[in-house]
Amino acid sequence: MDTQVRAPEWQVCQWFNSAPLSLAALRGRVVVLHAFQMLCPGCVSHAVPQAERLHRRFASAELVVVGLHTVFEHHLAMAPSALEVFLKEYRITHPVAVDQPLAGTAIPATMRAYAMEGTPTLVLIDRTGHIRLQATGGVDDLQLGILVGELLALK
Repeated sequence: MDTQVRAPEWQVCQWFNSAPLSLAALRGRVVVLHAFQMLCPGCVSHAVPQAERLHRRFASAELVVVGLHTVFEHHLAMAPSALEVFLKEYRITHPVAVDQPLAGTAIPATMRAYAMEGTPTLVLIDRTGHIRLQATGGVDDLQLGILVGELLALK
């Protein structure tokens, strides 16, 4: 776990299930950021349901789960209007942000700022705003529960 890297602020163009959130406003809380695409099989089968379970299990003022729909391919098929339908169909209640597209590149702003290599990507951010884990491809439920518990125990 790297506690020296401060998490970059998110650059998003739209929010679902929440008013706009920022890392600065969430300081003092543990943040689970999960980047996904709605057409990514691993995201739909594992990462998105895992994030929703975490959100429901740890629904407290001390933990915030945020989805980041970070589209780097099939842009027209994954427009915000399609995402809204997806979130309703899969009964997703945690906050979800749409990563800000950047002109001239397929890689959106927050994905680029975090140097994400694909989706799903999970980022654990501690109460001071530092990245404690960044993992591409999914994290085991038990491992994630332990890591979240450890971060929540740190005051």
